[in-house]
Amino acid sequence: MAAHRSGPLKQQNKAHKSGRHGGRGSAQRGGKGRVELKVLCKKVRKELSRIDQRHRASQLRKQKKEAVLAEKRQLGSKDGPPHQVLVVPLHNRISIPEAFGLFQDGNLGTVHLNGCRSTDNFMLLCSRLKHRWFFTHARPGDLHTVLDMAKVADTILFLLDALEGWDSTGDYCLSCLFAQGLPTYTLAVQGVSGLPPKKQIDVRKKLNKAVEKRFPNDKLLLLDTQQEAGMLLRQLANQKQRHLSFRDRRAYLFAHAADFVPSKENDLVGTLKISGYVRGKTMNVNSLLHIVGHGDFQMKQIDAPMDPFPLNTRVIKSQKDSSMTMETYATDDTTDMEEDLKVLVKADPDRQQSLQTEVIPDPMEGEQTWPTEEELNEANDFMKQGSKVVKKVPKGTSSYQAEWILDEGDESGGEGGEYDDLEHEDFMEEESQDENGEEEEEEECETMTIGESMRDDLYDERVDEEAEEKMLEKYKQERLEEMFPDEMDTPRDVAARIRFQKYRGLKSFRTSPWDPKENLPRDYARIFQFQNFTNTRKSIFKEIEEKEAEGAEVGWYVTLHVSEVPVSVVEYFKRGAPLIAFSLLPHEQKMSVLNMVVSRNPGNTEPVKAKEELIFHCGFRRFRASPLFSQHTAGMHSLIATGHLLSVDPDRIVIKRVVLSGHPFKIFTKMAVVRYMFFNREDVLWFKPVELRTKWGRRGHIKEPLGTHGHMKCSFDGKLKSQDTVLMNLYKRVFPKWTYDPYVSEPVPWVKSDISSTAPEVDME
Repeated sequence: MAAHRSGPLKQQNKAHKSGRHGGRGSAQRGGKGRVELKVLCKKVRKELSRIDQRHRASQLRKQKKEAVLAEKRQLGSKDGPPHQVLVVPLHNRISIPEAFGLFQDGNLGTVHLNGCRSTDNFMLLCSRLKHRWFFTHARPGDLHTVLDMAKVADTILFLLDALEGWDSTGDYCLSCLFAQGLPTYTLAVQGVSGLPPKKQIDVRKKLNKAVEKRFPNDKLLLLDTQQEAGMLLRQLANQKQRHLSFRDRRAYLFAHAADFVPSKENDLVGTLKISGYVRGKTMNVNSLLHIVGHGDFQMKQIDAPMDPFPLNTRVIKSQKDSSMTMETYATDDTTDMEEDLKVLVKADPDRQQSLQTEVIPDPMEGEQTWPTEEELNEANDFMKQGSKVVKKVPKGTSSYQAEWILDEGDESGGEGGEYDDLEHEDFMEEESQDENGEEEEEEECETMTIGESMRDDLYDERVDEEAEEKMLEKYKQERLEEMFPDEMDTPRDVAARIRFQKYRGLKSFRTSPWDPKENLPRDYARIFQFQNFTNTRKSIFKEIEEKEAEGAEVGWYVTLHVSEVPVSVVEYFKRGAPLIAFSLLPHEQKMSVLNMVVSRNPGNTEPVKAKEELIFHCGFRRFRASPLFSQHTAGMHSLIATGHLLSVDPDRIVIKRVVLSGHPFKIFTKMAVVRYMFFNREDVLWFKPVELRTKWGRRGHIKEPLGTHGHMKCSFDGKLKSQDTVLMNLYKRVFPKWTYDPYVSEPVPWVKSDISSTAPEVDME
């Protein structure tokens, strides 16, 4: 007897999973010999066993530890640059000479003082710890100096007062430093030993509570004796360094000495010789050099003079105090720079980066034609012919009544017989009282001069009345903007079609198209645009990591010959200001549009208008610009906002909105007469295609003008309320002004890293 065989249409039930998870073995059994499609990839993925994974993880941990130790050993060693320490007093009772005197003890090491500015900086060479430090200081009131010195400092030493910690100026300085980015820092307290022993414990407890808000999990060190100064030096030497991204990818230098050689053609421009230690990355002579606050320049050559502060120097006893060993040096002495001079490398004109920051525009590129008068007249005639509508109306209906009768295609919920009720509707009319007449009726009073105190006179002399009036007007405008955002009154002396001729209406702000290349200003022809900024940045960073740079190595004491530098730079240095230079990556000197995302600093409440001149601290750059603010979809400077770079893209559209408002004069079901939005018939016809909306959510459009005083008949998707307001949104694209200025010395409110800046130079960070 033949066995039964199932046919091809037999039902096949899904197999039970039996509660087990599918692993690699089950997947191989389920494949039944089938081979998966091979994917070509650059990296070959190797599946390691658990033992190999643990071994690899331990190797990575070991490599990281070795890298950290190598970094610690190099900083401040004989082969690395000196450990630069910036001392910032956070209270006006802190004594910088007293603190520096503790570090300048002969038992700690050899001290080199600057003969011109002995209280500003000094070099400490400690052969016992095999470490060398370079101490500088800056007052919190000098904000530019503090921020610039923090850009290159390896460690910031904050000095706190024993009783109050920091005052208002110190707190403001901390806010600015946190916004810019803090390197490695240490906290030290001055004046605790002068307090009674019982009070010292309470003071340290109060300080620890106050410090926890700003510096959580950080310890306070004392700085009142030489022993405490030695312990602080050990802490600075063994501390783990914090990294700042803009320093890790570039070579930078703090000037210890500077000399200026004027050119033969012009005494105001010449070659600037900057001497200092190379930090960060290898200094390439063919790359551009950015001097903070002064702009970008090219280098001619790099010299390698003798290191003026070698770690293994011979000790010279001072005649005044045999216990203290000191040496002095002068920044103006150029003979020491020229002794034992060796030219390290010279610039190659074929490989040197260009200083070109702008594109030379072609006047014939992007030429556009404008419609002639005949074409405009034809368009107007066509619109008039299209506006004539034939309607069926009852007999005896006047032309005025026929205009209010809607077609069957129009949205209407009422009937023609209801038109008689129009006269009985409530209408809203605004009335204004003339207060000027009441003021004129007031009697004129005779004034008498009453003697005031000298304190009030001095106070009034310091008050700038014009500045007070401007600030009051700013506050009024900000309050009106909060109450009526983007609303603007239509001017009566200028036609609306002329006043708002650069604006346009949009059906949808989110989905309506807007060509980013349309009607660009002339300045946009001078800026550079990246095809893909993100990919360009990644490729440059990858090239930096993989390619070996040629030039002055990190830790070398070199002299940079910078060409075409104005004499004001060296005069700025001679006045006591720091001179800091950073090498630039490719394309960083080129001009483009920076889009930044910023958040308002809670400590600043003053209104800031768009296109107001501000100072930006962006990485190692400091520049002046007039930004545009948009939503994202005389003294001490004021920290306005902090943030980060969003993109470098000139095609990003920043749109300004203007809202015109009108009031319903007569209401009939879904139709209404609106007034006060325009004041002549031509403006109504000009803005007829633009959609209307109300504050209560209705949408509509203009049907036609009524009369010659700007009244217009409008149709909406529902019946209006008498207290509603009719609005019209108009949009135009705004562009940042070309006001970039890298020379910043005057006090202006500043912004750290949505703003569209005025085409500043590209920053790869």
